[in-house]
Amino acid sequence: MANDLTFSITRTRFDEDYSPSESSRLTTNFANLARGERRQENLRAALTMIDERANDLAGTPDRYRLQLDIVSVAVAFPDGGADAEFPLLEMLDVTIVDQHTGERHHGILGNNFSSYLRDYDFSVLLPSSEGLPADFGVLHGALFQQFLSSSAFHDGFGAEPVVCISVSTSQTYRRTGYVHPVLGAEYEHEHSSLTDDYFGRMGMQVRYFQPAGASAPLAFYSRGDVTADYTDLQLIGTIATMETFQKIYRPEIYAANTPAGDAYRPTLDHADFTPTPVTYDREERSRLGITQGRWTEEHFVAPHGAFLSRLVAEPVPAR
Repeated sequence: MANDLTFSITRTRFDEDYSPSESSRLTTNFANLARGERRQENLRAALTMIDERANDLAGTPDRYRLQLDIVSVAVAFPDGGADAEFPLLEMLDVTIVDQHTGERHHGILGNNFSSYLRDYDFSVLLPSSEGLPADFGVLHGALFQQFLSSSAFHDGFGAEPVVCISVSTSQTYRRTGYVHPVLGAEYEHEHSSLTDDYFGRMGMQVRYFQPAGASAPLAFYSRGDVTADYTDLQLIGTIATMETFQKIYRPEIYAANTPAGDAYRPTLDHADFTPTPVTYDREERSRLGITQGRWTEEHFVAPHGAFLSRLVAEPVPAR
């Protein structure tokens, strides 16, 4: 059954000339700020922030430049028809360019992880269900892990992805005492969340770290050990990229003027923060999630329902 799926990858450079493709989720952070009258100003400012943060973390002013590619993953079904191919996932892939030596270092895939199916699960399926469906996230997790076991992934990438997102405003985080040289101070959360369980279906577990100079911890989801499986430079690339996007999207938390302490409860009501120069439509992002979820139901879930039901009954592919 899984062998009947075909995954394909396309790459698009994320730079100041980037424009979202027709298949891109417009709620994705990098797509949101790349539209409107200030699109080039937004992109230029965001990319400058990313490079400055990378050099700050590395302690080497102006040495590194991050090159970002949007990795778009499509899945093709064997049954043909108008909806035989679907835009499954989008992520940013990082390359760290050493401007002193000319060396190029491959970073970590997974930044700004984006999924139409996740829109369907959270914005359509969950609100229409009485309670939490027992199989919530199972299909999404199965497809994600099928992709990671595919030749398309293994031919293009040498390391497991890491998905880095914001902390939750519904939990309190406490420092553990462990400090990683790049990731920073580790935090623990109170209890497993719906997001944790959803990423768990993808084979991923979470750890929380607040890098040096950051205002708040970030959530790092990975299938391995984020503290041991990657180089310092790779981690710097992910932190610089995702902390920048979180400063733009959630400035109340990640651009706060006072950093998180030993115990931390994030809130979007916090007023003491320094906004970025980037225009971001947070209200539109929430509204479009429902629209994209319904589109996914029409073009993915409904036409391939029988096939997808059989797919999730298969064992999860071995790593």
